[in-house]
Amino acid sequence: MIVVTTDLIPGREIVETLGLVRGNTVRSRHALRVFAALFKQLVGGEVHEYTKLLAETREQALDRMIDEAHSQHADAVVGVRFASTEISRAAAEFMAYGTAVKLAPKRDVR
Repeated sequence: MIVVTTDLIPGREIVETLGLVRGNTVRSRHALRVFAALFKQLVGGEVHEYTKLLAETREQALDRMIDEAHSQHADAVVGVRFASTEISRAAAEFMAYGTAVKLAPKRDVR
């Protein structure tokens, strides 16, 4: 599955737009991670616990978006974006979304 943030895929022709696809997840912070993060904030530097949590969350949202695109028999997702929203003080939603498309067959360039 080709996944791009651009509206076009260089060298490929979009022949059909299938529509919006999205994947989301809602995560809360784990108590031990919050404690470690609070300590890190006191001494400064990157908060690795939150960096890891965000990376895992982003990948899960992307995987769910791609699964939805597969269910529509898409060849690619273009215009991919991310959004997040705080649901409560301890939980947030993270969403990946884009447009599922069908591509013309790839041509040999020789």
